[in-house]
Parts: sequence; C-alpha cells; structure tokens
Amino acid sequence: MTVSQWGIKVPKSKGESFRRYLLANGDWCPNLKPISDGDYLVFPTVSESITLPDELADCDCDIKKYEFESRAAVREPARHELIGGIAIMQDDDVSEAEYLLKSRPSIHTVLHCESPVFGEYRIKKFRVLAGKETTRTSYIEYNNRFTIDLAVAYFSARLANERQRVLRLMNEGERVLDMFTGVGPFPIALSKKASVIYAGDINPGAVELLCENLRINRTENVIPMLADALDLSGVLPPHSFDRIIMNLPMTSTAFLETAFSLA
Repeated sequence: MTVSQWGIKVPKSKGESFRRYLLANGDWCPNLKPISDGDYLVFPTVSESITLPDELADCDCDIKKYEFESRAAVREPARHELIGGIAIMQDDDVSEAEYLLKSRPSIHTVLHCESPVFGEYRIKKFRVLAGKETTRTSYIEYNNRFTIDLAVAYFSARLANERQRVLRLMNEGERVLDMFTGVGPFPIALSKKASVIYAGDINPGAVELLCENLRINRTENVIPMLADALDLSGVLPPHSFDRIIMNLPMTSTAFLETAFSLA
C-alpha cells in the first residue's frame, strides 16, 4: 500500500547523516519506506516544515508530497544511541536489549548508561544488557575510522555533523589546538585542512586511543599530548593558534584564560 506524505530529496552521499538528523529531531516517519531515485534518496517526513542541517544548506533539496510504500507492521526496537557496533539504551530493560540485538545484525553489544559524565576523565558508567561483554567498538565517521572504548573515554557520535561544519569553516593551513581531544574525532576530521594540530587530554586512556586512531587513519599532522588543559599555556608558544577547539560543555569557561593566551 502507498501513502501520500511529505518527503525531502537529498543526495545519497548525505543520506545516512540526514537520516540520523531526522531521527534526532523527531521528523522521521518510521512507518514509511524511503524512495531511491537515481543519485538521490527521498525521506518521508512528518511535515513540510523541516529545518535543514548546515551540510545541506546549499543543496537544492526538494520538499513536496511523494507516494511512499508503507512498512509492514513490526515491533519497533527501544530508543537507543548507536556508536559503531554498540547500542546504548537509557532504559534498564534486558528483554528490550535482547530484541534490539536480534533486530540489528550490525550490533554486537547493548549497553545501559548508568551515570552522567563524571570525574576528571569525563567518562560514564555502563553495564552490558545483551551481547558481547565489551565497551569497545569500531566506528566510521565520514570515512574516518575510530577505535572507541566508552568506559575509557567520552565519545559522542551526535557531534559528527558539527565536526564537518567546523571543517568547512576552516582555511587551508590553519594551526589548531584541541584542548579536550578525547579519542581524536575533531583533530582527525580537521587534519584534512590544518597544517598542524595539537591534541591534548588529561585522560591517559583517551590519549592512548587517540594515538591508535592516528595510526589507523594515517594522520601525520596531529601531535598528541597527555596534558591538563590548564597547563598548556606554560608548554605551548603564546598566540600561536588560528583555531582552538574546547569541547567541554558546562565547564569550558574555566579554561578561557588559557585559550585566549594561545589564540
């Protein structure tokens, strides 16, 4: 059966990131199947009033009524965040976790997040609900490959589009400092344009994963540093960076004086 519904046509190259964007904003119609149209995909949306992400701002994305095929009525898995082969559920529900594991062949582990970000190393506590007993996985973001361990270092796939937005804003040859680098998603993404990037973190586990990810992606213009961000002004030359990344929500203002001395 087909249903007339609002839809938006986007290039297939942007399809996966746009699908995640629609899901995150509650604009996706899960009961309807997307349409493949040559080099484009048409996604069903809840209305015609869709705010496009920055990466599609310059695209000629057509929003109009399309005839979509209905999906068969199936049980929807519990809401979750997906990072590589790991699904993270907010609900502590083993049966839902087992169903999610069975319904998504690409998932090897389902975790329950048991705490907010805490401590000097900015990590979360997780418990395995189903699947392999691990918090480690591989993750691909815009052709960059990462080894992630969620119990060792904080990581958010939701910032994927933000990293690309910053990359588009950059000029060739910039000198960049990432004060709270984690496993390296920002420096590896920005290395395409930067002349050099200093990537620091106070968490030894995060820096170890950063070094592994630099090897995986053959990134040679990123300098990893195990360092407290407050000490960077005593180590790095003053006013030597064109761009400084401070991905530390809520408390980044405490590091502004250091950042200003280096910018």
